[in-house]
Amino acid sequence: MYVRLVDYLDSVNRFRKQKISNRNFLIVLAIIVGVLAGLAAALLKSMTHTIEDFLQSDWQWKYKYYLYLFFPLLGILLTVLYVKYFIRRTKFETGLTPLLYAISKKSSRVETHNVYSQIITSAITVGFGGSVGLEAPIVTSGSAIGSTLGRFLGLSYKEITMLLACGAAAGIAGAFNSPIAGIVFAIEVLLPEFTIPAFIPLLLSAATAAVVARIFYTQQLFFLVTEGWQVNALFFYVLLAVFIGLFSIYFTKVNYMVKNFFYGIHHPYKKVLTGGLLLGVMVFLFPTLYGEGYITIKNLLRGDYLNVINNSIFSDYNSYPSLVILFTVITIFAKSIATLVTLGAGGNGGTFAPSLIMGGLIGFVFAYSVNLTGLVHLNVSNFIVAGMAAALSSIMHAPLTGIFLIAEITGGYVLMVPLMITSAISYMLNRSVQKHSIYTKALADKGELLSYEDKDTTVLNQMKLRYLVEKDYVQLLEDELLNLRMPEILKSQRNICAVVDARGDFKGLVYVEEIFSEMMKNPDKELLTAHHLVHTALKLVNINEDLKSVLGKMEEDRVWVLPVVDSDNNFKGFVSKTSIFNKYRALLMRQADYMS
Repeated sequence: MYVRLVDYLDSVNRFRKQKISNRNFLIVLAIIVGVLAGLAAALLKSMTHTIEDFLQSDWQWKYKYYLYLFFPLLGILLTVLYVKYFIRRTKFETGLTPLLYAISKKSSRVETHNVYSQIITSAITVGFGGSVGLEAPIVTSGSAIGSTLGRFLGLSYKEITMLLACGAAAGIAGAFNSPIAGIVFAIEVLLPEFTIPAFIPLLLSAATAAVVARIFYTQQLFFLVTEGWQVNALFFYVLLAVFIGLFSIYFTKVNYMVKNFFYGIHHPYKKVLTGGLLLGVMVFLFPTLYGEGYITIKNLLRGDYLNVINNSIFSDYNSYPSLVILFTVITIFAKSIATLVTLGAGGNGGTFAPSLIMGGLIGFVFAYSVNLTGLVHLNVSNFIVAGMAAALSSIMHAPLTGIFLIAEITGGYVLMVPLMITSAISYMLNRSVQKHSIYTKALADKGELLSYEDKDTTVLNQMKLRYLVEKDYVQLLEDELLNLRMPEILKSQRNICAVVDARGDFKGLVYVEEIFSEMMKNPDKELLTAHHLVHTALKLVNINEDLKSVLGKMEEDRVWVLPVVDSDNNFKGFVSKTSIFNKYRALLMRQADYMS
């Protein structure tokens, strides 16, 4: 059956190539990906908000407080159970880091189950109060659609990567009704080097997804009423950008601390219980942390500045501006912890939406506090919007995405200059301390990040030494008679042999020329062993060593081949410059195909 399907697809592809060019065919596929990703985005938002509405309907607020203690725990538990019992054959991963890894190391292969599993798990997590966003799951779902379609049709790595990026762009466009931001996100985060022809499929995919999602889900995310920005407020925008840049550095560091904490909990249900109860307590105290949190920003943009505290158990203190500010500041830091706890405990979601919420709240606190001094009056809504753009830009290391996304979803194009200033400054502050974003640092640390700043190092980091080890060298025991191994030595056509002991530990190497010489002139050649001719290797290479270090050793000793051993000094083979350079050229050609 499978063979018949492959043969049928081959015949279809041959017919297609005769009738339509690859470029035009890719455009058709991009539109298909846009339609499917738009439907996925609409489905995800509808499912999530249906769960939220069901859980919050017909309940008085005083009862909701106590239910908040258990809703997040239940949502994370259901997510973990779904993954355990319905996704068995492959690993389930969340966030954008696995997507970047797929492009860099897995030939843009995103497992097909992500098309639906990301939607189901994130809707459950967020719908039950998990303090994360839906954007990363829908980006992964859209990317899985593009990757699966490309692989099903037998397309090349370059074309599959393009369809994956189309799915990601379509996911953002459908989730936010922001096609420009979707395109910019795909280019800035997934395709850092692109050509103009690549822009057309992205454009059509994102636009199609935005239209489709709009048909099935018509709610507007934010409404911004503004008269523009004032020049005398530029200093305050700069100051806001500095605050958010510093906060983004804090958030990045806390991200790793919380991850390490949950890595230390090995039992999955202990993670669920610990994270779920902790999250429940935080949501109980700060209801703003429930779910994505966009409703809070909506109310703030409408001028309801007390909304942050009104729906909490501290609502009786809403008449004290200083307490409102304090409560909001605590909420900001609580949001950062709640988001990371949700993910660490096993929930599915992303930091996209939380970045917007935290940035918006910082912008609100900043402008509201300045206005209370009476020295100057700032447009609070403008600073909320600018804060959202700045936070997204700095945390994700994607300033263009932050600018265009906020401009699109709020209609705040008149604020383009403040958005550009705050995004650029906050991004530069974060980048000065954190070279990589929270999505790319883990990959960069492992040498698995596809980067274009240092192409040589990037390509070398993509190569693994264990796959380049040549094992067709003759291995001689120390006390073994050489005349018994001569036929094998002659047949190997190698100029060196490895010498090992009975346990396989590496002892040195023997040059074939010396063996021939000794065999010719030594009268006791029948008693000659490898021990008599062994040379100690100047350098040894560990099987887990990176190839940049290996090449450095070769250059230092001016050798072309080095022996490879494991951590126990067991001989594994030899690595040569030839094998490294051949693999290096192959990867360069692959990257050229990816970028063209």
